[in-house]
Amino acid sequence: MTEPLPHPQLLLAIAALRDRALAADSLNALGFSIANDPYPLLQYHQALVFQQQGQSLELLCVSGLARPSEDSPYLVWLQRAVRWIATQLDDDQPRWLGRDALTPPADIAEGWAEWWPKGLWCIPLHDRDGQRLGLVLFLLDAAPAPALQPLFEGLWRTWAHCWASFARQRRLLRWRPGKRQLLLALAVAVALLLVPVRQTALAPAEIVSREAMIISSPIDGVIQSMQVRPNQPVEKDTPLFSLDETTLNSRAEVLGKEVAVADAELMAASQRAFDNPQSKSELTLLHGRVQQRRAELAAVKAQLQRTQVRAPRAGVAVYSDPNDWLGKPVSTGERILLIAEPKQPAMLIQLPVADAIALEPGAEVTLFLTAYPLTPLKGKVLETSYQAQANEEGVVAYRLLASIDGQPEHARLGLHGTARLYGERVVLGYYLLRRPFAALRAWSGL
Repeated sequence: MTEPLPHPQLLLAIAALRDRALAADSLNALGFSIANDPYPLLQYHQALVFQQQGQSLELLCVSGLARPSEDSPYLVWLQRAVRWIATQLDDDQPRWLGRDALTPPADIAEGWAEWWPKGLWCIPLHDRDGQRLGLVLFLLDAAPAPALQPLFEGLWRTWAHCWASFARQRRLLRWRPGKRQLLLALAVAVALLLVPVRQTALAPAEIVSREAMIISSPIDGVIQSMQVRPNQPVEKDTPLFSLDETTLNSRAEVLGKEVAVADAELMAASQRAFDNPQSKSELTLLHGRVQQRRAELAAVKAQLQRTQVRAPRAGVAVYSDPNDWLGKPVSTGERILLIAEPKQPAMLIQLPVADAIALEPGAEVTLFLTAYPLTPLKGKVLETSYQAQANEEGVVAYRLLASIDGQPEHARLGLHGTARLYGERVVLGYYLLRRPFAALRAWSGL
């Protein structure tokens, strides 16, 4: 007795599923077709497609979902469940797993009862070498009809064939060089490491004046007013700042009265000396006291004349902010501002100790100003400090002064930028590994 032939519509539906699988242009598109297209034939609750990644299975697609949320409780449990299901499949043939016929672990059985129906139709997908590519799970209430399972064999083998072609393309993209190619690449790398290059270092820099005069406080006092603005051009004898004269005026007034008293006492003693010879001995003492008071008064008046500080030469007044100085007590010799010559600019470079290279006077320098990055300044190192000191940012650095070639208009005092310093020629390997070698030697002590 011959078996009845399958219905033509069923054959056409399976052929259409195979055509869709063959038309997939990527592994993700194939997984989407596997998870969603067979629904009219199987009427499953859900379809899950997993990709074999080494010893684990990674969820590739879920029917009805564009992109599953990996942190949901269901998918967290699913990762444990699929590892157990993979142990139940011994070969490459589809298998029906019924919940009542199995004894899964307690946590998997609890999740199965909550999220899954009574059974799973598991279809493992293998390549020609027998290596598992993926796993397809159809969640069903009952096993597929016996007449349907043989027809699905050609479909899932088509899935496996398409999957293997995508996996082969991925392996081709992961090109692995041969031994000869590795040796050639190593030889090229060694040759590149021996290429001579110019050793360079980067450091923050500022444009300063080579001819700058420090203006300090002539006496102890309090700043009353700043009479020039920052970066203001000044001429010789231009008032720069003044100190408060209140204390000195009071002191001068008191000393003036003390001088008058001392003069009166000296005059009275001189008149008594005509009648009283004993008063002559007081004349020397009183005369010395008068001279002392006059000297003190002259000193105070001299200080009053120095409360107004003037520019000793023409230039530009360089300091931060007038509000930082108004009302501030200062001592004799304390630096207040600079009088700089703008026509003689130079680069003041702070080279960190960690980036220091061997430099000699005359080494080339290129300064890239932040305000003018497309017009760098060229120059040469004029002087270097042999002792590193902490700068305002707390970085221990060497102080270098470099010239500026020509008379560029944008080389204005106070502009900041990054200076590139050029040292001696070294091989590229030393250039790249200098700091790692220094750190390794400091750590190892070798």
